[in-house]
Amino acid sequence: MLPVKIVGLGTYLPARRVTSADLEAAWELPPNWVERVAGVGERRYATQETSVGMAVAAARQALSAAGMTVDSIDAIVGASTAPQQAIPCTAVFVQRELGAPDGGSVCFDINATCLGFLVALQNVAHLVAAGVYRTVLIFSSEITSRSLNPGEPASSVLFGDAAVAAVVTRAEPGEVSAIYQSRFVTYSSGADLTTFLGCGTLHHPNAPETTPAMNMFHMDGQGVFKMAIRLIGPFLDKFFAESTWPRAELDCVIPHQASRHGIDLLTARLGFRPDQIYSNLSTRGNCIAASIPLALAEAVQDGRIQRGDKVLLVGTGAGLTIGAITLRF
Repeated sequence: MLPVKIVGLGTYLPARRVTSADLEAAWELPPNWVERVAGVGERRYATQETSVGMAVAAARQALSAAGMTVDSIDAIVGASTAPQQAIPCTAVFVQRELGAPDGGSVCFDINATCLGFLVALQNVAHLVAAGVYRTVLIFSSEITSRSLNPGEPASSVLFGDAAVAAVVTRAEPGEVSAIYQSRFVTYSSGADLTTFLGCGTLHHPNAPETTPAMNMFHMDGQGVFKMAIRLIGPFLDKFFAESTWPRAELDCVIPHQASRHGIDLLTARLGFRPDQIYSNLSTRGNCIAASIPLALAEAVQDGRIQRGDKVLLVGTGAGLTIGAITLRF
C-alpha cells in the first residue's frame, strides 16, 4: 500500500460534438451502424486546440479542485499517446504554458498508449510515497481525430479527443486514500495489432518511401479483442488472488473505454456486477490515454465515486499491454 492521494482532477473537452450520424453520412456507412457496432453516440473533435492547450486547461481545473497553485508542483508528467512534437517532451510545454515557475519542476513524458495514465500513476505513486516529489501533475491529452483512417471505419468511429489532469500528493496521516495494488504485463506478440508506423526513425516522414497511410492510425480491432479476451481473465484472476479486496467489495470499476464489447466483457465473463461499472463511452468515445482518467474524473463529478471508495482502474493498451490499479479514492 502506498499512502498517495489524488487531490484534484480536471478535464477538457473540445466544443465540437461529432455524432455517429455525422460520421455515417461522411463515410457512407449505414444508418445506426456506429452505435450498433461500437456503442458510441457522439464524441468530441478538436478544431483549433492543441494537445498542450487542452492539457493546460485540464491542469488548471485540477489545481483549482486541489486548492493549489502552480508553485506547488515539483514534477509534471505527460501520459499521452502522441506528443505535440517529437522534442522536447510535451510536459515541458505544459510547464511553460501553465505558467509554472521556470526550474521549479522536472518534466517528462511516459508513453504506454491507452494505459499511459495508469503507468504514470503507478510510477509517480512510488516516487511520491518515497518523498522524491511532493506534488505531481499528471496529464493525458489526446487529439486522435487528426490521424484517423476513414478506410478503417470499424476502429476510427470509436475515438474522441479529450484531456485530463490529476494532482497527486502523499496522503496525510489518518487519511484512507492510498494505492493498494498495481500490475502490468505486456504480450509483445500483439505488437502489430495496433500501430502508427510513421513519424519515427523507421519510416521517417521525409523519406520518399513513407506513404500517407503510414501516418494514419491502424488497429485490427477483432485481433485486439480476441487477444484481450483470452488474456485478461487469467490476468485478473492473478491480480485478485494477490489482492486484499475481492471483486464484490469494489465500489466502482473504471475500465478503459475501448469499445462496447470490451466493457460488456467485464460483466459477462469477468465477475463484476453491472452496477460496479462506470462507462462514458456513448458520449466520449475511446480517448486513448485520457479514457480511464476522464471516466474517473466524471465519476467523481457525478458523485458516483466518493472519497474513500474502493476503485479499480483496468484496461489494455497497444503492445499488447494489460494493467490494473486498485486504490481508495
